[in-house]
Order: sequence, then C-alpha cells, then structure tokens
Amino acid sequence: MREPILLTPGPLTTTLKTKTAMLSDWGSWDAAFNELTASVCADLLAIAHAQEDHVCVPLQGSGTFAVEAAIGTLLPRTGKLLVLVNGAYGKRMARAVEVMGRQVAILEFAENAPVDAAAVARRLAQEPAITHVGVIHCETSTGVLNPLADIARVVAAQGKRLIIDAMSSFGALDIDARELQFDALVASSNKCLEGVPGMGIIIARRAALVESLGNSHSLSMDLHDQYVYMQKTGQWRFTPPTHVVAALRAALDQYHAEGGQPGRLARYQANYQMLVTGLARLGLTPFLARDDQAPIIVTFHAPEHPDYDFRALYEAVRERGFVLYPGKLTEVETFRVGCIGAINEAEIGQAVAAIGEGLNQLGWL
Repeated sequence: MREPILLTPGPLTTTLKTKTAMLSDWGSWDAAFNELTASVCADLLAIAHAQEDHVCVPLQGSGTFAVEAAIGTLLPRTGKLLVLVNGAYGKRMARAVEVMGRQVAILEFAENAPVDAAAVARRLAQEPAITHVGVIHCETSTGVLNPLADIARVVAAQGKRLIIDAMSSFGALDIDARELQFDALVASSNKCLEGVPGMGIIIARRAALVESLGNSHSLSMDLHDQYVYMQKTGQWRFTPPTHVVAALRAALDQYHAEGGQPGRLARYQANYQMLVTGLARLGLTPFLARDDQAPIIVTFHAPEHPDYDFRALYEAVRERGFVLYPGKLTEVETFRVGCIGAINEAEIGQAVAAIGEGLNQLGWL
C-alpha cells in the first residue's frame, strides 16, 4: 500500500530517489563524504545568491537547533535581539534567547497579519540598545508571509543586523542575498528542499561569523567553531548525519531538475490554489487573507459543528491515506494543510476528496 501523504510543514513526503539515497553508508571522515557535504553547501549558497559574502554552515539537528545556534553565535553576549512575533515560532525564537541568558525584546503583531515594517522602524528608533532583529519569514503556525524585503531595509537603515528564520520558505520563495542584508538565514533539510529531517542550514555573513568568536553559549552549537573546523578539514566536528546529507544531495539534484526556486514555487502555488478551491467547495475557509498567505501551509477554520474534534478528523483522513496538521491558534479552532513536499495537484485533489469523505463520515458536512 502507498505510504500516507504528509500534508504537513515537514517532515514531509519525499521521493523514492531521495529515500533511496539513504541506502548507502558513509564514513564521516571519508573524502567522498567531505565532497558530498561541500557540494550541498555550495548549492545552498547558490539558491540564496549568497556566494560572494556569505558561507554555509551545516549543523546536526532540527531547524530549531539551527535557529538557536545562529542566535547564540552571532548575537554578542552584550547584544539585544528584537524578535518580531506574529505566531508560535516567533515566540519560540524569543524563548531561546531568554534561555541562553541574552537580552531580548518582543514586538508582537496579530496572528492573522504580517509584520508591519514601519512599526519595526519606530521600535528600533525608540530602543537604541537593540543590536539585532529576528524575524520568521513564513510563520508556519498560520502560514502568514512576512514582508522580508521591507523588514530588511528598515533594519539596515537603522544600522542593526538581521537574523532570518526561513525554515518554511527557503528554496521555494525568492531570497536574494545580493538584495537583502542579513547576518544569518536559517533553514533545514526537510522543508521546501524536500529532504529528510536531521540537518540545520545556516547561511551566515562571513564577516559577522568571523567576528563572533567567543559568543556561543554552547560547544555543540558554536557555528564559528563548526565553520573554522570545516574550513581546515572539510569535516564536521562531531558525528554528521551522513544519510541525511546524502538524501539532501539527491533532493537538490531533483530541485535543480524541476527548475530550481521558480519551478518549486510554481508547483506549490498550483497545489495551494487547488487546495483552497477544493476545500471552499466543502465550506472550509482559510484563516488568512489571500494577500497575507504563503503557498506553503494553509490554516483553515474548523467546520462549524458542535461535535468538531480535530483528532476525529485526523483519524478519518488518515484512514484514507493523508496526514493533516493540527491548528496552533489558542482562540480559534483551526487545522492546517501543507502544500509542500513531493506532491502535486493529483495528490492535492485526492486529499480534498479524502477530507470531504471524512467530514461526511463524521456528519459534519
């Protein structure tokens, strides 16, 4: 039987080629594996057009590991990070700064609205102690897309430094380091690149990384140390996720064959359009306004039925071969459906049918 299709923001459905790439074992000090790592990092820099002034530092672990490592390495111990929050992942970023004992400020926006760059400019003018700004490009808790270019311009104009969580956007949405000023862009292997979980990606401005010596609160998350060691040896400092790197190499080959970022975005946009149109026929409406929505993951209002329970809907749709994602809002009952992964309009059409059948089975239509 076919594996369930993961309509989630990652881990997500991968191709057979990507899965097959994990069937070989690699020696962590072997020259062939070092070349594999180098080729992956070179491709990641190229996706962001960041070859000139930035470096790619891979890190073992989840995307959150990489976000914490980027902040812990690039934010000086005397620095202060302003986190722009309009969802759960902005709150998580702020919590990470608190846990590592650095100064943090929060500028909060509604969950159903993008960050307002003008408000960011006002806050930076009012609080000169802020040295860095952290933003979630696509806030996965709702799917809202924040205006990255506008935010980057404001931050640069104020002489501050930007750290971007691009976990759910990198590879699909256009991010160009030649036009955006940032100290770090953080992503992971298992989102829009369609690899498997286990590797964080940090694209860091070389000069900022070089001057970050001694900032990190952690040995294993010290990106400066990781970068210096990899430059000297070509190797990871500690046991690398060898199979994850191999899978990402295969996923990147398929990414290029699809047409790179424009090709990947076009498929996701087609998935998004079919999903929203199909669920509208079932009476399900998106939480966000269309102009604020990224074609990555869509939050839908739950059916207006007194017996609604996400777990029951999840199980009904799971029986039909599709995995949904729970809502992450506290005051509104929602669920989320991803548009990303190795899926296209055929799978989305089947998913819409499965959701409709599930709702009928539960008596909620």
